[in-house]
Amino acid sequence: MNTLRTGMLMAALTGLFLAVGALIGGTNGMAIAFAFALATNLFAYWNSDKVLLSMYGAQPVDETTAPDLYRLVARLAQQAGLPMPKVYITENPQPNAFATGRSPEHAAVCVTSGLLQQVNQEELAGVLAHELGHVKHRDTLTMTIVAVMAGAISMLANMAFFMGGGRDRENPLGIVGVILVTLLAPIGAMLVQAAISRSREFEADRAGAEITGRPLWLASALGQIERAAERTENYPADANPATAHMFIINPLHGGLSGLFATHPSTEERIARLRAMAGGAAVPVRKGPWG
Repeated sequence: MNTLRTGMLMAALTGLFLAVGALIGGTNGMAIAFAFALATNLFAYWNSDKVLLSMYGAQPVDETTAPDLYRLVARLAQQAGLPMPKVYITENPQPNAFATGRSPEHAAVCVTSGLLQQVNQEELAGVLAHELGHVKHRDTLTMTIVAVMAGAISMLANMAFFMGGGRDRENPLGIVGVILVTLLAPIGAMLVQAAISRSREFEADRAGAEITGRPLWLASALGQIERAAERTENYPADANPATAHMFIINPLHGGLSGLFATHPSTEERIARLRAMAGGAAVPVRKGPWG
């Protein structure tokens, strides 16, 4: 059901993209918008992982440079039935993590230095399993394409305003339509992007809990990361807010809630994980992993 819902939301995002193009230049504008959407998606498909990792200054590690982390990822990937992903660390004091890549065969998992310093081994395993859940469900590609298209819709809406799409005789709404698109299209794109992201986070939580067989490891990690993230800045994420939904916990401070939230509430995520573990169980923190 969630996969169907995601597909429908992505179709809505594509339709919104084409509608903006039509208001810029009628039929020709729609064709140009479609070509632009195709080009941006192809770019995202082949280069999204490189671009995202570069944004955060992530450095690759292996069994020699980060043996404990690398072996833990390898063990979890084997349990999940996945190829070994590339492993990266980004120097960032905020505890967080994300996965990227166009397919399980071309995946990468990245953790912050803050995560390694502030969680224990069980919590780290829960976080990594969550990210591998994204990889297994191919969310890394879906969420990247959604981010690229949402950004492109905002750009097209601005073009519609400055180019005066209302002058096109094929545009029945005239300047009123241009103003409405300029104001509403980016909001619509944000709503769709947030809805897709929230649904995929719940599924990745479930997959991560199934990979480790210990839902409370992830539950404990989520609470720990959120508390630390609230008091720790993530400057690269602040500079690239369109990537915030890629992280396991929202790396930004403040922001919009409700329909615009890119992540479900941490309380609800923990409650679902506790239910998987038997309901009455309470996550127990054991101390940092070194």
